[in-house]
Amino acid sequence: MMKEKLQVVQAAAGAVFEEIAGDKIPVSFANDVAAMQAVREGVAICDRSHWGIIRVTDEDRIRFLHNQSTNDFQILKPGQGCDTVFVSSTARTIDLATAYVTEDAVLLIVSPNRRQYLIDWLDRYIFFADRVQLEDVTGETAIFSLLGTKSDEILAQLDLSSIIGQAYANHQLVQLQDVEIRVAVGSGLAIPGYTLIVPADKAAIVWNHLVETGAVPLGDRVWEQLRIEQGRPVPDKELTEDYNPLEAGLWQTISFNKGCYIGQETIARLNTYKGVKQHLWGIRLNAPAAPGSIITVGEEKVGILTSYTDTDKGSFGLGYIRTKAGGVGLQVKVGEATGEVVDVPFLTRSPDRSDSSTDAIHS
Repeated sequence: MMKEKLQVVQAAAGAVFEEIAGDKIPVSFANDVAAMQAVREGVAICDRSHWGIIRVTDEDRIRFLHNQSTNDFQILKPGQGCDTVFVSSTARTIDLATAYVTEDAVLLIVSPNRRQYLIDWLDRYIFFADRVQLEDVTGETAIFSLLGTKSDEILAQLDLSSIIGQAYANHQLVQLQDVEIRVAVGSGLAIPGYTLIVPADKAAIVWNHLVETGAVPLGDRVWEQLRIEQGRPVPDKELTEDYNPLEAGLWQTISFNKGCYIGQETIARLNTYKGVKQHLWGIRLNAPAAPGSIITVGEEKVGILTSYTDTDKGSFGLGYIRTKAGGVGLQVKVGEATGEVVDVPFLTRSPDRSDSSTDAIHS
């Protein structure tokens, strides 16, 4: 209910709302072409308040998260953060989350449809002696993503320059229009930008100020197109019981040097013995294709399409393809469409490749 003022402001700007994961969110501002152009040439703002925020507190919070997900939490200091993957005991993907370490908590941004699932799942691993508290603070917060090549410029205009140039997922508490907000490096996609965590009852004030400063409102429909073009995997599509994080191209979220965590043994074995049997790729298509369509090379089934979108440059999809079939440049058939396998900037494919996911815009 605290976000009603924000929705009133967005509706006045032409927002069309739909319910996603139980929340009413703007899917379009009747400006999809302009919003996409802003991402490529300026800066756009997307309301991601339907994404979950889990606040993890108490003395064992760092050790607990270190043991429950793929990245190394013990090297992080307050003001730093990382992307991490929660996996099952057999290393099957549950969710890709972004973690921000503060002085007294860790804030986890999780996918809209994984919020309660993750709280329940994590709670099962909190034992009697563990000093860990989990709290769903989604209703108390709004999440905005600034996306685009001129994101730095808008922060400079707002006198928030101190965060510019810092490492991915670094974050600071700042004042904007007399509202305390958290600004973090990274847009949530493979596009330059920032993530803002805002008190829900002040979200309309912050949104208005950012738009007045030059950010173009962007709805969830364009976000989804960008997500697929960029290659960010999401639960129930690319992140399911059928895939592990190495296959999903999330190598940048995995520490191969830390000790035991849930799923660690399987992931280490896959890496050591080069056992990754399939990879997630982008596919440029000559016609639309439905997610779930079989990907073939000749008469041989080599994979499955997981996501599809229309773009201004034609049809585009994401799909898993068997490692032995090939990679970039492979010519495939997807349903009745034909396509070519291409790389996408969000994904990484080896522990040696640095994470470039905050630097590129897929074109």
